[in-house]
Amino acid sequence: MTLIVQKYGGTSVGTVERIQAVAQRVQATVEAGNSVVVVVSAMGKTTDGLVKLANDITDQPSRREMDMLLSTGEQITIALLTMALHALGQDAISLTGAQVGIVTEAEHTRARILKIKTDRLQRHIDEGKVIVVAGFQGISQTTDLEITTLGRGGSDTSAVALAAALQAETCEIYTDVPGILTTDPRLVPEAQLMEEITSDEMLELASLGAKVLHPRAVEIARNYGVTLVVRSSWTDEPGTRVISPRPQPRPLEGLELAHPVDAVEFDTDQAKVALLRIPDRPGIAARLFGELATQALNVDLIIQSIHEGNTNDIAFTMVKANLNRAEAVAEAIAPALRSNPTDTTQAEVMVDHRMAKISIAGAGMIGRPGVAAKMFSSLAAAGINIQLISTSEVKVSCTIDVEDCDRAIAVLCEAFEVTSSPRPQGDSPLANAAPMVRGAALDTKQSRVAIRHVPDRPGMAAHIFQLLAIHGVSVDMIIQSQRCRLVHGQATRDIAFTVAQGDAQTAKAVVESAAAELGLGDVAVDDAIAKVSVVGTGMIYAPGVAARMFKALSEQGINLQMIATSEIKISCLVAEEEGVKALRAVHNAFGLAGLERTVVPA
Repeated sequence: MTLIVQKYGGTSVGTVERIQAVAQRVQATVEAGNSVVVVVSAMGKTTDGLVKLANDITDQPSRREMDMLLSTGEQITIALLTMALHALGQDAISLTGAQVGIVTEAEHTRARILKIKTDRLQRHIDEGKVIVVAGFQGISQTTDLEITTLGRGGSDTSAVALAAALQAETCEIYTDVPGILTTDPRLVPEAQLMEEITSDEMLELASLGAKVLHPRAVEIARNYGVTLVVRSSWTDEPGTRVISPRPQPRPLEGLELAHPVDAVEFDTDQAKVALLRIPDRPGIAARLFGELATQALNVDLIIQSIHEGNTNDIAFTMVKANLNRAEAVAEAIAPALRSNPTDTTQAEVMVDHRMAKISIAGAGMIGRPGVAAKMFSSLAAAGINIQLISTSEVKVSCTIDVEDCDRAIAVLCEAFEVTSSPRPQGDSPLANAAPMVRGAALDTKQSRVAIRHVPDRPGMAAHIFQLLAIHGVSVDMIIQSQRCRLVHGQATRDIAFTVAQGDAQTAKAVVESAAAELGLGDVAVDDAIAKVSVVGTGMIYAPGVAARMFKALSEQGINLQMIATSEIKISCLVAEEEGVKALRAVHNAFGLAGLERTVVPA
C-alpha cells in the first residue's frame, strides 16, 4: 500500500463541520488503497486565543510554559478528528508529538527536529489504522522529556519530517487556497495557480513571505526528496506539486540539524562593471539594464547599495567574455544617467576583471543567523578581503580577488565540512522548461539597518554579523557597497542589511555597542520599507529579466532603494507605502496575472 501524509491547517479544521469534512477526505484516501498519516494544526484561532490568555496573565510568559499551553491546541484537534473518523467506521488513533516519537532539541518555542522514532507509527500503519498526529510539537531528548514546539509553520514541518522518516510517497498540504499561486491573492486577486514549482523556487518564495508553505518544511522536502503537493481543503482539484531534485544520501539522525551548507560554489570567469554616484531617482536601473538586455548581455549579480546623499552606486557582474561590451554599454549610457551629462563625477564607470565569486549554498541556512557570519569569519581568518556581498535565502555570495579564490574554497569547505560540489540552480527537474519568472512576493515585515563607514579590511563583516548571530538576530539581505570612501585616512565601505522588524532595534543596539571598538560610523534603522521580489529558475538563461522588473517599477514612479540578486531571484527595497503597487507592477510585467480571481475563504 502507498503511504500518504496529509496535513490540515487551522482553517481546514476550524469547526466541527470542517473536521467532519476532513474525516471524509481521509477515509476516501484510505478507500483508494492508501495508508494515511494525518497531521493537524489547532482549530481556527485557538492558538491566538491561548496566546491572549497567557498575555492576560503576564506580559512575560515563560517560554517553557508557553510550550505547555500552546501544545494543547493540537491535542483538541487530533482527538476530535479521530472521533470523527471512528463515527465513519474508520479505525484511527490520535497521538501527540511525544507519543509519535518526534524528538527535538531542548529549545522551547522554536525547537528543531533531531529524529523521529518510527516504530510505533509503523506498528499502527501495519494494523491498518489512520494515525492522527498533533503537529507543531515534539519532546526533548533530555532526561526531563520536555514538551517543545517547533515555532511558526511547525505543523508543515512536522508533516514533511514524518513523510521523510516514513519514506512516504507524497506529503499533501491542505490549505485555504487551491495550491501555490504566483503571488498573494489577498494583494493581487488575479494571482494564478501553478501546476508545479521546484523546491529551490519554493524556498525563495516561502522565505520571502509566501504563507502557503513554511521554508523549514520545504528545506526538509528538498534535503530528503519528499514530493509535496499543496491542495485546497474545499475542492478535489490537484493543486501544485513541489518537485525536489534527487537528494544526496543523508541520515535521518539530526533531521533538521543537518549541515546548513550543501556546497561551496565558485566562479572565476566573472568580471564587474560599476557605475558610481548615479543620481538617486526612479528609472535609472531600468535604463541601464534595459540597454544591457537590448545587447543580449546577461548579468549575474546586481548590487545597488544604500544611497549617499542624492546618489548611489550600482555594480553588476557577468562572464569575462562580455566585459568589453558591457563596459561600452555603461560608458555610452552614463551621460544620459547624469543630472548634467557633462558632469563626469556622476555615473563614473569602473571595471574589474581580476575578481572571483565565491558562494555558500544550502537550504539549511534559513533562520540560522550564524551561517553568513561563519563564512565571513572564515575568509577573514585567511586574510581574504570581501569586495561585494549579495545574499538570498539559500545562498551567500561574495566577490574577492581572483588570486584568493583557491584559498577561499579550501577554508570554506573546511569550515562547513563540505566538498566543493556546486549544483547549478538550473539543474532541477523543471529547469529546461521553466518560465523566466515563476512567482512574485512582497515582504513588509522587515527593517533596514545601515552602517556607514565600515573600515575596508578583512574581518569587519565577520565581526558585525557574528555579534548579531550571538544575539539571535537573523539577517536577510546583506549589501556591502561598491564605493570605498576615505574617512580620517581609512578606506571604508557602507554595509546595509535587512532584519525582521521585531529585531531591528536589537540589531541597532548590538552594532552601536561595538561601533567605537570597530571604528564604525553612524547606524540608522528604516522601518518604512518593503521588499518586492521575483523568483524563477528560468531567469538563469534569460537576459533582460532584471531590466523588465526595473522598467515596471520605474513606470509606476517607484524608486529603488537597494537591489540584491541571486541566480534565481531579484529583490528590490522600495518605500513601504509603495509595496503593494510594486508587487502588482512586477506581477503584471511578467504575465503572471490571469482572468480568474482567487477568493481566499475567511
